[in-house]
Amino acid sequence: MVLNHPEATSQALSILRSGDQFQWYAIPLIVIVLYIYGNEYERGNYKAIAGGLGLYMVHWFVEIANAVIQHVSGHALWTVPTGTAFSIMVGVGIEISLMFSIAGIVTTKLLPKDVNAKMLGINSRVFVAVSTAAAASIIEIFLVRTPTFVWVYPFWGAFPVFLTVYVPFFAAAVYCYDAPLKKSFTFIGILGAINLAGLVVFGALGWI
Repeated sequence: MVLNHPEATSQALSILRSGDQFQWYAIPLIVIVLYIYGNEYERGNYKAIAGGLGLYMVHWFVEIANAVIQHVSGHALWTVPTGTAFSIMVGVGIEISLMFSIAGIVTTKLLPKDVNAKMLGINSRVFVAVSTAAAASIIEIFLVRTPTFVWVYPFWGAFPVFLTVYVPFFAAAVYCYDAPLKKSFTFIGILGAINLAGLVVFGALGWI
């Protein structure tokens, strides 16, 4: 198979969790994320926190899966070969991860209070999940035109990203926002435990 920029894999692996790339702006970004969650907590908006964490847990799941794919096949579906202050895994830098840590909260702000409300004739929950997933996929079309983000396999592009990555992301945010808090945090806890197990096991094996 002819790959798109196969050299991006070795470039991404060369900076993996290296302190040489560190930039100080990562620290205020972390503080901003903590402030956003702290603000929602102070206001008692636990549904928004659930939406944010729901998306974030799916984000970690797919990033771990992408890193495992890299180990098994030799190339990840997507890589971050440059431009990050800290490379967490082959396909995600700290900036991307922090962005997705609050993307679910942002998504909940777009949802009408009435769960049965419609937007453009479509159920508002479906509309928000699909439209935000589409917007994120379109942004990736721009990102892959820069040196900082690479789709490695020729079959991997905006539509597969939309269908297998971003729809689950934003659907999780919507589900965790609307579901009873006990169910939302059960979902978050189970997926968080799976992610933690993946990090521990695959990390110990040197796969990610």
